[in-house]
Amino acid sequence: MAKKGENRELVTLKCTVCNEKNYRTPKNKKNTTERLELNKYCSKCRQHTAHKEEK
Repeated sequence: MAKKGENRELVTLKCTVCNEKNYRTPKNKKNTTERLELNKYCSKCRQHTAHKEEK
């Protein structure tokens, strides 16, 4: 039986406009193999922008 949270890993989200690292969020590596891209609020840009998963 798998341990709780074994497939989850923390990933860093980076703003695509100003390249500021704003968020860290858990991601299931087994189910979601491609990189995350979410619309989040960037405090430096002061608006909602696309945030991509960093390497």
